[in-house]
Amino acid sequence: MEKTLLSIKDLVVAFSMYHKESLSKENLEVIHSLSLDVSKGEIVAVVGSSGSGKSILASAVLDLLPKNAITSGSITYEGSPLTKKDRDKLLGTEIAFIPQSVDYLDPLMKVGKQVQGVYGTKARQEELFNKYQLSKDTEQKYPFQLSGGMARRVLISGAMMGNPKLIIADEPTPGLDVSLAMETLKHFRSFADQGTGILMITHDIDLALNVADKVAVFYAGSIVEVASKDDFVKGKDYLRHPYSKALYDALPQNGFKPISGTQPYAGKLPTGCLFSDRCPCVQEKCKEYQEEREVRGGKVRCAYAT
Repeated sequence: MEKTLLSIKDLVVAFSMYHKESLSKENLEVIHSLSLDVSKGEIVAVVGSSGSGKSILASAVLDLLPKNAITSGSITYEGSPLTKKDRDKLLGTEIAFIPQSVDYLDPLMKVGKQVQGVYGTKARQEELFNKYQLSKDTEQKYPFQLSGGMARRVLISGAMMGNPKLIIADEPTPGLDVSLAMETLKHFRSFADQGTGILMITHDIDLALNVADKVAVFYAGSIVEVASKDDFVKGKDYLRHPYSKALYDALPQNGFKPISGTQPYAGKLPTGCLFSDRCPCVQEKCKEYQEEREVRGGKVRCAYAT
C-alpha cells in the first residue's frame, strides 16, 4: 500500500487587496477547496492552462506566498502538519523545490556555489552539471551570463544536490529542448522509483504522461479530476470530468479541438461547478457546490461524472 507523503486538504488561498474603483479592501480567492495527495514513489502531474493558479499551489505548500495571502485548510508531510518551522528545516534537504522563474538564482553569486549550497559538495555539483550538459566553466558564471535553458538546468541541479524525499517542480522543462526535457523527466522517474514523491506542475501534458503515475487536472483554482496516467493514454472516454475531456481533445495529436469561452476570473466565478459556464453537459445541479467523489478509481468534482 502506498504511503502518503504530502497531503493537501481543502486548501483555500486568497489575497487581500484594494478594489481599484472603490478602494475598499477585499479578499480575492484564487485557490478553492483544493485537495491532493502525493505518495512515496509517485509522480503526480498537475496540468491545466496558464493562469489557472498552479504555481500558487506550489508556493502555498512551501509557504512562499506574499504577506497579503490568506490561507486555510491543511497541509501535512509524512502525517504531520507542515509548519513554517518544518519548512525552513526541510527545504533544501528532504524537500527540494524547482521554481518556475530563474529569478530565484542569486544574481550576485556564482552558480556553482549556489548549487552546492550549505550541504552539497563540489564533486556532486560537478556530477550534476555534467549530467545536465553544463560545461565545466558554467560553475564560475553568474546568472546573467546564462541562457534561459542553462539557468533552468542550474535550478534543477540545485534541487538534485541531496536525496530529497519530496520534489516540488513548478514548470521544470521550459527552455529545454525536447531531448533534454525528456532526460530531466527520466531523472525524476528514477528518483520516484527510489521512493521520492514528486509534485510536478506543468502545462505540457504529453511530456508529463511519459513519467507520471497520476494526473491532477487543474481549472480556475481547483483540482477537478485526479486520474491515472493510463486513463489519459487510453482516451477521453476513460476520463471523468468534461474539462478533462476537453483538455484531451485540445492536445495536438487529437486535433487541437477548442471549446468556446475562457477560464473565469477569480473575482467572478460561476456558482457551483467552476466549469459550468463552458460545459456542454451543464444541468441544474451544476449550480451547486461540487464535492470531490470517487468514480472508476479516480476522483472528480462533477455531479454527473460516471
